[in-house]
Amino acid sequence: MNHPAASLRWEQRVMACVARRIAWLGHGVAPPVARVALALPFLRSGLTRWDGFFSLSPATGFLFEEQFKLHLFGSTYGFPFADVLAYGVASAEILLPVLLIVGLATRVAALGLLLMTAVIQLVFPDGWANFHLYWAALALCVMALGPGRLALDHWVAAPSTSVG
Repeated sequence: MNHPAASLRWEQRVMACVARRIAWLGHGVAPPVARVALALPFLRSGLTRWDGFFSLSPATGFLFEEQFKLHLFGSTYGFPFADVLAYGVASAEILLPVLLIVGLATRVAALGLLLMTAVIQLVFPDGWANFHLYWAALALCVMALGPGRLALDHWVAAPSTSVG
């Protein structure tokens, strides 16, 4: 008959082994999944902003000039240089998600989307619980976890084996 303390130690070892394997799986899978999950809504939005190569859609110009307003201190304010801002945002909504998906400049791209989310929150203050909180959480996770092993950043940062 086994002593209860001996079996408890065995169970603890098994549970620790299971926990390590779950963590290993999470560390491998979470970064690319978080990168793609964060990238997709921004990429989809960015694709709707263009009518061709470097040609913004008329709807995008209208949104930035007439519809999108910053909600600050109980008032609303239009964006300065709305046409320039529209090009910048439309470009960032394509470039930053692509960088995230391939895992290049991953933390910088996630920070860019986090900042974009903060501005979007000021434009659509009621969207926090439905969208912005999740985008911010994903961006923070990507910034904290890094790109993971399935990313160009991982290969770019790999130490060189050449001598010289």
